[in-house]
Amino acid sequence: MDRAALDWAIQNNIPHGGWCPKERRAEDGVISDRYVLEETESKGYRQRTKWNVQDSDATLIITLVPEIAGGSLFTYEYAKKIAKPCLHVFPDSQWRKKTQVFLEANPIQILNVAGPRCSNAVGIEQFVYEVLNEIVITISF
Repeated sequence: MDRAALDWAIQNNIPHGGWCPKERRAEDGVISDRYVLEETESKGYRQRTKWNVQDSDATLIITLVPEIAGGSLFTYEYAKKIAKPCLHVFPDSQWRKKTQVFLEANPIQILNVAGPRCSNAVGIEQFVYEVLNEIVITISF
């Protein structure tokens, strides 16, 4: 899911960045150099997650279901632990309103976009694009 958000940023000429595991490790191989990411010291995903949350003004977790699990749950809990604004959205009738309220309540220059692996959320890329298209006019990148 992270790469769907990065692809969206590239396609829309929005600056992007962040952290990835050492050696650009991903579940499906190596993360392409087309993404402007810095490597952490660890091959694990948690350090990357923590640094992305810390280095952003807020985190938006995008899923296809109401429940957060796995790495998305870790992201949510870590954001709350360090008192960073965090919102979870999924395709329901309220996601647009929740997102608008969240963006209005939090001054955001750097938004961390997180969510489940695409292999665990088939079709999430389309919803990621829909969410980011909806909010791009609200955030001043």
